[in-house]
Amino acid sequence: MTHHFGVLIPSTNTTVEAELARLPAGFQAHFARVLTSTPGRPFAPGRDDDIDYQARLLGTAKVEMVILIQTSASLFAGDYDETTTRRMSAAAGGAPAITSAQSMGRALNALGTRRIGLVSPYSEEVNARARRYFSDKHGLEIAVVEGFAATDSYAIGQLGPENARDAFARIDRPEIDAFAVPGANFPTMASIAAWEREFNKPVVTSTQAAVWAMARQLGGDRIPGCGRLLDLMPAI
Repeated sequence: MTHHFGVLIPSTNTTVEAELARLPAGFQAHFARVLTSTPGRPFAPGRDDDIDYQARLLGTAKVEMVILIQTSASLFAGDYDETTTRRMSAAAGGAPAITSAQSMGRALNALGTRRIGLVSPYSEEVNARARRYFSDKHGLEIAVVEGFAATDSYAIGQLGPENARDAFARIDRPEIDAFAVPGANFPTMASIAAWEREFNKPVVTSTQAAVWAMARQLGGDRIPGCGRLLDLMPAI
């Protein structure tokens, strides 16, 4: 049986489709792109009318779930996750919906972690929003933040796995339970298992967490090779 799920990504994202091509044959992603609501402002949420329209089109494919993989979008308003997932679900004919930011917060809690090292491609301003989001919405303590100060999504797409690995090495300390890597235009899926072996703690990334939330919703089958979260598939 093949599970079909819908994915909304920013129009500038050039990474998520390749990342999700790594999934086993039992999972099929269907993609739609949305424009930013604030031209010239990097990382801003997508346009509401775009999200509604594209979610409606994904609904015609009878997808079993819809995911917004734009982690930064959730950082700009306290009720963004709740209001946007309600609209996505309604537009897609009632299919359950989630954001990648929600997925990350829930995944870190499902793994039993509390003190987090946040390694982010974002600017200092967006990192400050991320710290508040994961603390206020998901009860996580962000012990340290290491950012790459990317100016826009295109710059994030030029980063490589070594950027994250070197950041982990700089901030690692015994009291950190896990590393979190938001920013889905930054490729991570092929590197998570190696990072976890080297640093001996879980690594949770935007796309990986979105896959976990989807797989839990659609049956809970484990997906090996992409880190502890997908190897263990802990309950939400």
